[in-house]
Amino acid sequence: MKVLVTGATGQLGLALLKQLKNPNYEVKITSRRKPENTYHFEWVYSDFLTGEGFEEAIDDVDVIIHAATSPRKDSDIIDVSGLGKFFDMCQHIKHFIYPSIVGIADIPMKYYRNKYQAEKLLKNSSVSHTIVRATQFHSFVDNLFLSKPLFKRYLVPGDIKFQSVDVDEFATHLIQMINVGPQGKTDDFGGPEILTLRKMAELKTWVNNESTKVVNFSFPGKLYRAFLEGKNTNEQQKVGKITFEEYLRNKGT
Repeated sequence: MKVLVTGATGQLGLALLKQLKNPNYEVKITSRRKPENTYHFEWVYSDFLTGEGFEEAIDDVDVIIHAATSPRKDSDIIDVSGLGKFFDMCQHIKHFIYPSIVGIADIPMKYYRNKYQAEKLLKNSSVSHTIVRATQFHSFVDNLFLSKPLFKRYLVPGDIKFQSVDVDEFATHLIQMINVGPQGKTDDFGGPEILTLRKMAELKTWVNNESTKVVNFSFPGKLYRAFLEGKNTNEQQKVGKITFEEYLRNKGT
C-alpha cells in the first residue's frame, strides 16, 4: 500500500514521518520545502497555492494523509480552493484521511471557517474519506499563549478552556486509520483533560520552577465567548493519554 503525506514539513507532517517507517507501507511525502530528514522516503514538490506538483504527488498512491494546511492569510487558497482542485484529481484514491479541528463549526475564526468549508468539499466529493477532528496540540497552546512572559508575567485570557493533545498521539491515530478504511466523519480525538488557560500557565510556572506570575484578563466578543464555553473541547472524547503537564516535562528532556 502506498501512502502519501502532504505538508511533510509541518508539525503534524513531521510527526507522521517519524512513525511511518513501518515496512508494510510504501511512503511518499510532498511539501513546498524538502524536509531536512526524509527518512529515505520519496519526496516530491507540490504547492497548494498554485497546484504545481499535484499530478506527480498523487501518482500511484492508494492513501493520502493530508497534513498540509495554513492558518495564515493564504488559508483561503491552501485550505479551500487549492484543496478543492486537489480533490478533483483524487478520484482514484482509496482513502483520503483529513485531519481537522474540534469546534470549527462554532468558533468564529477565518482559519476555522476554512477548515469547515474544506470538510464540506470533501463530504460532497466522490473521494472515499475519513475526517478526524482533534483538539489543539499542546505546543500550539504553549507557543501561542505561554511562550513569552512580559515583565515576568503571563498575561492570558485565563478563563478560556483547552483540551490540548499530544501531536504524536494524534499522528499514531491517523496512521491506524489507514487500515480501518474510509469512515466518513469519525469520532473526535481529544486530549485527556480540559483545563483553563490560567491553570495551564500555572502548571508551566510550577514545572519550570519559574517566578513568573499569571495575570488573567478577558476579551469581549464572540470568539472569546466560544473558547470560554469550551466549543473547542469534547468532554466525551478524552482519547489522548499525555497531559499538558507531561508535555511540559518531556519538553525539557
